[in-house]
Amino acid sequence: MSETAPLHAPDSAAIMMMLLDEDQTSRILSELEPDELRRLGEKMCALGEIGPEVIAEAIAGFVAKTEALGLVAHDRVGQVRGMITRAVGEVKADNVMRRILPAAPLHSTLELARWLTPDSLVPLVRGEHPQAIAVLLVQLDPEVAAAVLHALPAPEQPEIVHRIATLGPVSPQAILMLEELLARRIAECHGQRPLAIGGAREAAEIINGVGKVVEKRVLGELTRRDKVLARRIEEEMFKFEHLFVLDAKSMGTLLRDVPNDTLIDALKGVSEEERELFFRAMSSRAADGVKDEIVARGRTRLADVVAAQKEVVAIARRLAADGAIAFGSGDDDYV
Repeated sequence: MSETAPLHAPDSAAIMMMLLDEDQTSRILSELEPDELRRLGEKMCALGEIGPEVIAEAIAGFVAKTEALGLVAHDRVGQVRGMITRAVGEVKADNVMRRILPAAPLHSTLELARWLTPDSLVPLVRGEHPQAIAVLLVQLDPEVAAAVLHALPAPEQPEIVHRIATLGPVSPQAILMLEELLARRIAECHGQRPLAIGGAREAAEIINGVGKVVEKRVLGELTRRDKVLARRIEEEMFKFEHLFVLDAKSMGTLLRDVPNDTLIDALKGVSEEERELFFRAMSSRAADGVKDEIVARGRTRLADVVAAQKEVVAIARRLAADGAIAFGSGDDDYV
């Protein structure tokens, strides 16, 4: 781009997009209409070499426009809520906003429940229908939900987790029933809204925090009820990135059981920094050999990478169950 040619608004926009990192640019482009995206993409592709003077002009134009327009304060809270919701989803955004604005009025008994400690929540739901408990738990932070589940009677825990994992969309009537339940217990009830909540991931996040004894009991019962669902929950609980916390001894034990070809395919899907966590558990000669094979293998299908990582995870799960490797620093359920 010529440094003497006039810089029009679309050119400035294209330059600003190229100055941002790819994740930031992608998020901005995702908000554009198809025609806007096409025109901006054309400008970005046509930029060519961009000199420092042109970059400075684009930034100066952006700053001047920002100074002239200012930032309108109308519904600032709504703007922030909208951005956070697009980033992490409605339920999590609600929890974040309540931390940002703790003085904001509570609009329903569900909102009040999210502020309560596990000790306060357990008496509210003890003896209630598992479906109602499941709907409530998936709206709490996973740590709080796990503590509540742990405190409930052991025979009820598998049923509650099963319902969490199979909730799907929850109707307004179900939310209203939960509101009425909480209202009877805490004497406040305002409003209702439909929420698409629950699923294997939410169930896994809760189970991850309840301790090994409860985890084993719940997953054992779920496996007898629904093997496919139990496997989905286990896959969400234990993913390839969870191996990154293994110490050198446990990692070495794991790698001795992983076939070389499987390891190479699995490591093709992670960054150089993450690969080092595996290489540090090998001899320098073995690590260099694996590095060379990763390069020599060239491009690998994503499906093959995912399959290899799942195979490594399955081996790690078996070794952990046998006590050959350990994750974390221990568990309160063991003495």
